[in-house]
Amino acid sequence: MSCITDKRLILVGGKGGVGKTTISAALALLASRRGKRVLVVSTDPAHSLGDAFDWEIGDQGAAVCAGVHALEIDPDKEVIAHIERVTKDMKRFTRPEMYPEIERQMRLTEQSPGAQEAALLERICRLIEDAEDQYDLVIFDTAPTGHTLRLLSLPEAMAAWTQGMLSQQAKSDKLAGVLDHLTAKAGKDIANPMADPSKHATDGMDSRTQEITETLLERQRLFQRSRRRFQDAENTGLLFVLTPEKLPILETERAVKSLKDEALPLHGLVVNRVLPDNADGEFLAQRREQEKRYLNDIDRIFADQAQFRMPLMSTDIHGIGALQQTAVLLDQSGL
Repeated sequence: MSCITDKRLILVGGKGGVGKTTISAALALLASRRGKRVLVVSTDPAHSLGDAFDWEIGDQGAAVCAGVHALEIDPDKEVIAHIERVTKDMKRFTRPEMYPEIERQMRLTEQSPGAQEAALLERICRLIEDAEDQYDLVIFDTAPTGHTLRLLSLPEAMAAWTQGMLSQQAKSDKLAGVLDHLTAKAGKDIANPMADPSKHATDGMDSRTQEITETLLERQRLFQRSRRRFQDAENTGLLFVLTPEKLPILETERAVKSLKDEALPLHGLVVNRVLPDNADGEFLAQRREQEKRYLNDIDRIFADQAQFRMPLMSTDIHGIGALQQTAVLLDQSGL
């Protein structure tokens, strides 16, 4: 198996509270030790990345050490910025008397299910593309498992939404021709709404229709490129973090199945907080027996997945020094 830090994009997921942020931060330091320029990004509203590094990060980002830049995306701010961009675009394409209704609809949209995920996805997609020239590796410390899976499936949903918007605009033969470029044809996967929008799809349109259509198509192309990145096993790897306990095992089992269904490249599992051999005492002996059963379950359920085991530390992992020690353990685990 190739070294995960040789990839261009890593997403770290798992149930809340299993140590995703610690693993993400330590993995960034490990990649830096291996000569990579790294951007590590938190998309979790709880934002513990700054706590892990013991550094003020925020949504403007900060250099936490040589070779490692960190960023905490604020989902609430992203929704507001996203709605403002969409509102501005819509006003460009409508009459002034429609502005109050547009603003009302956008206020409702801000509170709608999926608004945060959609805004976050667009920011992530653009961030990945913008980071390509500046960084060798981008690591996402994602929110808990369910959020991660929705995020990864959104490019297709957003492409389908774009097609729906174009369909509503299809009031002329010229614009209907654009839909032909977006509709699955013979020889293409009819279940895939990510058909490549033609670069010449807007040829022959009037300027206003062309501008509307290009705005929608540009977003679809962005999501399409992102989907390809997410599925590119050579350059992308997903790591799922779990602990040897019942609930994280069950949730990870469901997540792994979903990732396989989506053809997303799972690099392996980080089994975190495993009791070290030198932990002693009757209480820990009983705990070790239970843990042994769960570790056997992990071996059985995830027999086809690489495992990287990390020991339970005697103290909290906090600050660059502690994360550097964790990075050494990640290296020793085979990551």
